[in-house]
Amino acid sequence: MVVAAYMPVSSLGQRMSFPRIRPWPANTRPAATSSPMASVPYFKELQQQITSKLAEASERLLDAFVDSTFTFSNQSLRPTESNFAPVDEIGELTTILDIEGDIPADFPEGVYIRNGSNPQFGALHNVDSVFGRSENIWVEGEGMVHAVYFSKSSMGTWSVQYANRYVQSDTFKFGKRRQRPFALPAATGEPTAMLAGYALNMLRFGKPFQNYSNTSVFEHSGRVYTIAENNVPQEIDLQNLDTVGRHDFGGDWNTPCTSHPKVVPGSGELVICGFNLTKPFLMVGVVSADGKNLTHKVDLKLDRCTFCHEIGVTTLYNIIMDTPLTVNPRRMLRGAPLIDYDKESYARIGVMPRYGDANSVLWFDVEPFCTFHLVNCHEEDDEVIVRGIRVPPSVLVGLNQAHLTSANDQGTDEEYFSRLYEWRLNLKTGAVKGKYITGKDVALEFPVINDQFAGLHHSYAYAQVVHSTASLAGGSGTVRPKFGGFAKLYLEEAVSKYSELAEKEDLINVEYHHLNANQFCSGATFVPNVNGGHEDHGWIISFVHDEDTNISQNSAPLMDPEGPVKWC
Repeated sequence: MVVAAYMPVSSLGQRMSFPRIRPWPANTRPAATSSPMASVPYFKELQQQITSKLAEASERLLDAFVDSTFTFSNQSLRPTESNFAPVDEIGELTTILDIEGDIPADFPEGVYIRNGSNPQFGALHNVDSVFGRSENIWVEGEGMVHAVYFSKSSMGTWSVQYANRYVQSDTFKFGKRRQRPFALPAATGEPTAMLAGYALNMLRFGKPFQNYSNTSVFEHSGRVYTIAENNVPQEIDLQNLDTVGRHDFGGDWNTPCTSHPKVVPGSGELVICGFNLTKPFLMVGVVSADGKNLTHKVDLKLDRCTFCHEIGVTTLYNIIMDTPLTVNPRRMLRGAPLIDYDKESYARIGVMPRYGDANSVLWFDVEPFCTFHLVNCHEEDDEVIVRGIRVPPSVLVGLNQAHLTSANDQGTDEEYFSRLYEWRLNLKTGAVKGKYITGKDVALEFPVINDQFAGLHHSYAYAQVVHSTASLAGGSGTVRPKFGGFAKLYLEEAVSKYSELAEKEDLINVEYHHLNANQFCSGATFVPNVNGGHEDHGWIISFVHDEDTNISQNSAPLMDPEGPVKWC
C-alpha cells in the first residue's frame, strides 16, 4: 500500500530550506533502577559485556540455523509487472530536465513525497525449508521515500529535482549489516513454514515481521514521518531524506501505530491507534498539537486483534473500525493464515469522544466488511457520517484468479469489487444506515481529499481507478493491483437520472480521468491551490509508470482543464 503527500513551503532559497522542519530532540531513556552490586568497580561494565557476548553468540547460532535450513529465492516478475521491481537508491538530488507542458504559475513550491515497498535485496522472496514454503506478499519490502522538489526562481522559472532514500529502520540496518535477506515470510505459505518463520523472527529480532515503514507518509506539526502499522513512525528530514529516528511521542507510546493517523480539525492534535497481537489488542492515543507529548492513551478492551489500518476523526469524535480482518498467531497452529478475514464474524464502527475511554465508545453493529481506507468522517445534526472504500473479503495478499467471475471473464467478482460506501450513524437513536454510493462500473481505491477538510463536512474526494484487467492479466496465481486513472467524486451530486446506474442504486456523480494504454499510477494526492477559496481548487499529483517504455513520470495537474504536465 502506498500513500503520498505534498508539503508546500512558503519559499525555497538557494539551498532549499524547509523552515517548518525542526531538529529532532535527542532520545532519552529513564535511568535503570540501581542495585547494590552496581557500586562494585567495573561490575556494570562487566555485566554489559557478558550480556552483549551472550546476545552475539545467540544471534550467531540462530543465524547459522536459518542459513543452513532455509533457502531464499527471488520471486519472478512478469513483463507486465516491471513497475513492482525495486529501484536503485539515488540519495542525492537529481535535476529533472525532461518536462512536458507547463507547470501552472500558481502551483505551490514544495515537496511531493511518496512512500512504498522497495525490497532491499533485489526482489521479494520465496523461502523453502524442511518446514515447507512461505512467501513474501506484495506489500512486504523495505520502505523507500521518493521526493520531487519544486522551486521557483524570482524570474518565475521552475526547477524540479528528484531524490530517493531507504527508510533506515532498525531491521533495515539489521539486513544491511548481514548483506543478505534475513526475515522469514510469515504472512502466507504452508502452515508449518509460516509458523516456523514467525517463531524464528521473534527469537532473532523480537517481532514477527520487519519494520518496513513502507505504507504511508504523513505530516504533523511541521515534521514528516513514514509509517507501517507494525512499528512507530520514523521521522524523515526533507532536506536530504535522512531518517532522523523513531518517534514514540515522548516515549509514552509503546505500541505500533496506524498507517493513517488523523489531524483533528481546529485543535491540530493528532489521533493515532495501534493494534497488538496480544492484549491490549487496540490502543487509541491523542498527541499534542506540537507533536511532542502523548496527552491521552486508552485501551479499547477489544476481544480480538483487528487489523485496524485506519482511524477517523470528526470535530468531537474518534472513529474506530472493528472489522473481521484479524491477526491471530494461534490460527497458524491449526494451519490457517496469520492474517485472515472471517466473514462469519461481526463488524462494528465505534464513535468515541476525543478523550473518552473504552466505556464511552458508542458501538454500531454493521454488516461484516473490510475497509482499508476511509475517505473522511464528519458530524451532521445527530449523525456521524463515515465514508470509506469497502471490500467485503480482504484482498491484502493480492487479487488472484479465484476473484474472477469466470475463467473467461477478466472482470472482478462483485464480492471483491471495491466501491465507495457510506455509513450514517445516529448518535441519538443508535440506528445505522448504510449504502454503496458508487457503482459497479469502476473499482476504486486509495481515496484522498483536500486535507483542510479532514474531519469536516466536504463535497469532493478523489481516488485511483483499479484497472482490473491489467491487475489480473498474468494468469493463475497472485497478481498485483494496478491503477489506470483517477476519479473525482462529487459527494453531494447525484448521478444523472438518465444514467443506467441511476436506475438501480442511489449513487453519486463520478468524473474519470483515464491514463493511456499500459500506463498506471500510484501515490496520488491532492495539492490545494493556496490562493483558491474553493475546496476542489487544486491539482492531483501522482507518479505514472509506462509499461511499454518502462519509464516512470511524475504527473500533475491531471484534472486541470488545460491538460497534464509530465516530467520524467
